[in-house]
Amino acid sequence: MTIDIHDIEQLLEQQEQWRQRQAINLIASENTPSEAVRRVQNSDFMGRYAEGHPNEPGKVNRYYQGTRYIDEIERQARTEIMELFRARQADVRPISGNASNTAIALGYLRGGDTVVANSTDAGGHISHGPVGVFGRRIQNRGQVLKLGSEKSVNLHYLPLTEDHYHVDAQKTIELIERVSPQLVIMGKSLFLFPEPVSEVAAACRAKNIPLLYDGAHVLGLIAGGQFQDPLREGATWLTGSTHKTFPGPQRGVILGNLDEEGEKKFWPAADRGVFPGSSSNHHLHTLPALLVATREMKLYGRDYAAQIVRNAQALGRSLDELGTPVEARDFGYTKSHIIAVNVAQFGAGVEVAKRLEANDIIVNYNMLPGDEDPRNPSGLRIGVSEMTRYGMDEQAMGELAQLMHDAVHGQQVKEQVNKLRARYTEMQYV
Repeated sequence: MTIDIHDIEQLLEQQEQWRQRQAINLIASENTPSEAVRRVQNSDFMGRYAEGHPNEPGKVNRYYQGTRYIDEIERQARTEIMELFRARQADVRPISGNASNTAIALGYLRGGDTVVANSTDAGGHISHGPVGVFGRRIQNRGQVLKLGSEKSVNLHYLPLTEDHYHVDAQKTIELIERVSPQLVIMGKSLFLFPEPVSEVAAACRAKNIPLLYDGAHVLGLIAGGQFQDPLREGATWLTGSTHKTFPGPQRGVILGNLDEEGEKKFWPAADRGVFPGSSSNHHLHTLPALLVATREMKLYGRDYAAQIVRNAQALGRSLDELGTPVEARDFGYTKSHIIAVNVAQFGAGVEVAKRLEANDIIVNYNMLPGDEDPRNPSGLRIGVSEMTRYGMDEQAMGELAQLMHDAVHGQQVKEQVNKLRARYTEMQYV
């Protein structure tokens, strides 16, 4: 008897047609992998297990037999991603950026520890906060996690400059001196501008405190030399997602550039946090795809990252000039792939996002500094990574801005959106 999967295939084709050919995708955490990245994910690796590290001559590291080809792919992926990021250490086993963060939390932190990180309304990822893995990890069983500014508090937020989009380096150093945290986390989910890693890392080193840089969103920009270089600036660990500005499969990575002493002190926490901490088998079918994407970024990453930043700045400037307010105007709107748009005067963020979706423009509503309710924020988070990969340039961003502005104001522009997208269906940088 044959199982009928026609309805499933039909839904997949509808998704493909809508999101790949009709809609303009501006979700900052998404990207479309190349055909090569997609193709190598359909392999025998999909049904296999390979816990532990690749076996080496005379040394068995795996807990399963039959991994000789998996071992080779994993070794290559690790070697080539270290070359790309000029790193001394890498773990390519995490299955997402959040799993990479989870590994550090599990491997390094304990209940009662103190952490300094970005708050959610300042753009910090939810995993950095009280309900995320870091907050849960440092919360003692049966006790409420203490938030605030006193020395006895467990979770402190990075002080911001007056514009609320930059970390205040001096006040952060003073906070570190005062509370002596076990871990400092930099990096965000609404990530417009580089963090003051060098200054803060120096203060951390003086007190033997590791610094985690969450580069989930900007990993591809870092690889392309267009944002900042946190490993060279002193970060202990760089975690990231490999499917955002780094346009590969849905996986994660942990990178380090530690000297011999630092490697002995801090890298084992990442290693045991990955396995057996945050994962067992690490979704092996996406591992060859990571290797393909790494090679693409070696060849095209600098050009791709540079165009992403130019496009984001062009979109921000065009929207703002049309009268749809874009945050951080005084700083050129962004230095990354993301712009933050304040839509409070046009309705709730979630309603404006739905308005845009009805016109085949896909964004997500997002908290802006000062917002308190993540389900009812005043902003939109808009990213240009995917449409840049489909060949959109600054001129196209100007056309897109006009359509977005009209849709935000309630006009129906779906037909024009589809026509614009139809001009950009061939993938670049592959």
